[in-house]
Amino acid sequence: MTPRSMALTRQLLNRPLALSSHHADILSSMLLKGGDDVMLFGPPSDLEQFIVQQMITRVDGVAIIKISGVLFPGSSNGFGWFWGGATFYDDIGTAFDVALQDESIKAIVLHIDSPGGTVAGCFDTAEKIYQARSQKPIVAIVDEMACSAGYALASAADTITLPRTGEVGSIGVVSMHVDITGALEQDGIKVTTFQFGARKTDGYPTTPLSDEAVKSMQADTDQLGELFVSTVARNRGLKPEAITEMQAAVYRGQLGVNSGLADAVMSRTDAFTDLIKNL
Repeated sequence: MTPRSMALTRQLLNRPLALSSHHADILSSMLLKGGDDVMLFGPPSDLEQFIVQQMITRVDGVAIIKISGVLFPGSSNGFGWFWGGATFYDDIGTAFDVALQDESIKAIVLHIDSPGGTVAGCFDTAEKIYQARSQKPIVAIVDEMACSAGYALASAADTITLPRTGEVGSIGVVSMHVDITGALEQDGIKVTTFQFGARKTDGYPTTPLSDEAVKSMQADTDQLGELFVSTVARNRGLKPEAITEMQAAVYRGQLGVNSGLADAVMSRTDAFTDLIKNL
């Protein structure tokens, strides 16, 4: 295993995630089986490297920004290549800025197929998109999923479309703590921790969670969840209570429109054609 092969996976551990419950379950299962970056996100390829270098596709005066896979903070430049199963918030922000400043671009499409990702970087990127609404039309075309952090980005657009089988929602935050103390004990390994500050090792995998640590992590998760709710409520013109009552549910097709999380059920082709027609 190369040193870099766990670089993305580490970012998912012991930190708040805005990730759909289905993908969180898959992540937990794969981690228990010793999953690394390659297992979770797939190997890099020349094609994927080309895609990140050409993140914006221009068609008839419309910039199409591809947002797919798990969302991470930072930029793919730090890895030297792009993972097909991941997109980075800084790359999204850079592509968005380029499209916004290009006078030949009349509208921006966020082409989204993502289960979500880290909280870090999510809301700043969503805010950047939301604040640009008055400058150019911004449309989120869901194809096939915009859940959790993926939906946070979609909600910042002026309008959201999804196909009949598409999914939106999962407006919530999850935090996972990995406790390896039992495995270490079974292998005859004892870890002695020296620390300054009683709370210094809160969340360490080699330290069982104290009651205080559990309360602290839950309070942090709740605070981020409230930020998610208030952001979506503002972006979509909904009451925060209505978002909270959804309890992070996922809505498919017309149910996404009925819930107020999307505006129309359309295939990606029809949605793009409709945008071009109305520019």
